[in-house]
Amino acid sequence: MKKLFAFTALLAVITLTGCAKKTPHDYSAFRASKPASILVLPAENHTTDIAAAHSLTSLVTQPLAESGYYVFPVAVVEETFKQNGLNNATDIRSVSTTKLHDIFNADAALYIDINTYGTKYLIVDSETRVTASAKLVDLRSGKQIWSGSATASDNESSNNNQSALGMLIAAAVHQIASNVSDKAHDVAAITSARLLTAGDDGALLPGPRAKAGKI
Repeated sequence: MKKLFAFTALLAVITLTGCAKKTPHDYSAFRASKPASILVLPAENHTTDIAAAHSLTSLVTQPLAESGYYVFPVAVVEETFKQNGLNNATDIRSVSTTKLHDIFNADAALYIDINTYGTKYLIVDSETRVTASAKLVDLRSGKQIWSGSATASDNESSNNNQSALGMLIAAAVHQIASNVSDKAHDVAAITSARLLTAGDDGALLPGPRAKAGKI
């Protein structure tokens, strides 16, 4: 009887947990800010791949523009910083939001951190993974109005039903193909789209140029 009662209680807890609603993302600061233009700052690279920052930064304009925002040309922004003696992401991040607004007159700035980038060779497999996080800061008030993170891997739909030898051969071929074709850049495009495309709860809100309405 005690066991039956304990099982019933556990089942009730699981049911209640499963029915619990997810707390909606708080967009109050985002809606109050109503950003229309975004300044993308050079990404902070926390990986050992020196190509990571330029790779990911070059890919963020498309999802942001398709989400309805004007995006300052990344190459022009980077050159402007260089002309002012700022050559790396760490130094650029030290520039105040007020100064950034004075120079570019953008509504908000996007700060990106790259945490994983590249191909890792495992015993019986290899994986190319790109993980990044970002935050959007209103340059007029200095307040953070949004943050998010995303990851993508070329192994997301891999078949794990191979033999050990088959997996080893596939991993070797996979590794060679990744080195030849710069697979990380392709995976970074998926990460960028997941991170910066307006959509589900927690993602960016659509900008004023979005086809499906405004903020």
